[in-house]
Amino acid sequence: TAGVKKDIEKLYEAVPQLVNVFKIKEKIGEGTFSSVYLATAQLQTGYEEKMALKHLIPTSHPLRIAAELQCLTVAGGQDNVMGVKYCFRKNDHVVIVMPYLEHESFLDILHSLSFEEVREYMFNLFKALRRIHHFGIVHRDVKPSNFLYNRQLKKYALVDFGLAQGTPDTKIELLKTAHSEDQQGSCLQTNPIVTLGNGVSVSVTAPKQIAQQSASKAAARRSSSLSKVQMKQGRGGKEDSVHHSVQRSVFGERNFNVYSSTYQENSSTKLIKQSKVIDVSSRKLVTKKKIISAKTVSSGAARKAASACPLNLPCDCYATDRVCSVCLSRRQQVAPRAGTPGFRAPEVLTKCPTQTTAIDMWSAGIIFLSLLSGRYPFFKASDDLTALAQIMTVRGSRETIQAARTFGKSVVCTQVVPAQNLRTLCEKLRGTNSSCKGSQGEGPSRSENNTALSVAADKPCAPETLGKQIQHLQSFQEGDGALETKVADMKGWDQVPDEAYDLLDKLLDLNPATRITAKEALLHPFFKDLRL
Repeated sequence: TAGVKKDIEKLYEAVPQLVNVFKIKEKIGEGTFSSVYLATAQLQTGYEEKMALKHLIPTSHPLRIAAELQCLTVAGGQDNVMGVKYCFRKNDHVVIVMPYLEHESFLDILHSLSFEEVREYMFNLFKALRRIHHFGIVHRDVKPSNFLYNRQLKKYALVDFGLAQGTPDTKIELLKTAHSEDQQGSCLQTNPIVTLGNGVSVSVTAPKQIAQQSASKAAARRSSSLSKVQMKQGRGGKEDSVHHSVQRSVFGERNFNVYSSTYQENSSTKLIKQSKVIDVSSRKLVTKKKIISAKTVSSGAARKAASACPLNLPCDCYATDRVCSVCLSRRQQVAPRAGTPGFRAPEVLTKCPTQTTAIDMWSAGIIFLSLLSGRYPFFKASDDLTALAQIMTVRGSRETIQAARTFGKSVVCTQVVPAQNLRTLCEKLRGTNSSCKGSQGEGPSRSENNTALSVAADKPCAPETLGKQIQHLQSFQEGDGALETKVADMKGWDQVPDEAYDLLDKLLDLNPATRITAKEALLHPFFKDLRL
């Protein structure tokens, strides 16, 4: 298109060294922080070699660019991790040149993959993750579009280390520096409150241990926007944005009552008195037991109440679905949350400050869940707490609450939601459950899928409770006859072993401390005959 041609011309102008070396053919990818182009390089042998040129946006921090390059040079080039050929720079423009791997779109091949191909795909993904985790690299953005797959050649490549962070013992020196820079320069997460309308809200309280330096200022800033929906995306780019309107997500954006706060073991603290709290969504004064519907709170009143609170005053909104004026005046907790929505681990969604390579394993588990269920993206939520609620509908609310306590968080859910059997869930969604074995199908069209659970992602709807969401999911599964496929070729999907769901369960372990590692995953019985 004309726009792409213009972008290519601008790239040549910005980095003139490219002109004599590469012939840029087309733009093959675009993210939040970079654009990727397909180019050919004229070799001395006379052979033309295809290359991928990643042009980083000029505002990228030099340290982040250097750290990404170091990840590629140190860990890349083997075990399905992308390597680097060259790097060009002119002023603030940087172009990283990598080998080009022709690859298929995940969405395009999802329903034609055989079970054996899925097994090989996951095995090779774990090889890549084992490699980078060995060097102390947390990728932070593991998703299908960052794991390139050439189906014909059976080649794989983990790409895009733009969001990578280092573990405390990382072997990538620049990731240590980048991490300390991020810690010093990180800003507060904006607005702990997201109002979903009609009295439904989700909220995250600040940690109780952090002292507030400017109570009145913070309270004024937050209380003035109580009724606004404010969401801040993580650094991760949009996943296959051209397909978003037709994707097969099991969940759309729904309204849930979920509350997350920093967990405190010491429950012996005595409350001075039962204080009034602010119902964020309806903005009515409420007490712990009684709603006073006649009075509404103005922004000014909320601001006054918050600024009047002594800093050492305990609150009584802990472990409830309300946020009091004391908590509104506290500084927000800062924690890394870079990544792509739908692939973030529970510890990321709840702002756990200590995040390890386990977050990559959770993301790999979500990919595996999509492959086994035939649904992509599986989770689709507009904010972190809605995402957490969606996870609860699969893994269970009690299990989520219990796991959150292990990493210092208290999660409150308005309803008890049981964990689902992963085999039953995936087989129903794919249409290969025992009640309909013997008939297999291609699944509904993309447009049909969008009218199911993902409908709420595209247009606003009336708020629903978590229980209604579960009923919606169950009715969707039970009435999924359209998903049954023709008996012609099951491609192994009628004989998925228990080991597959055991591995999935270990990948989607809500507790990052006990979640399976890449090294352990490769030794799992699911891959017994793939190991060399």
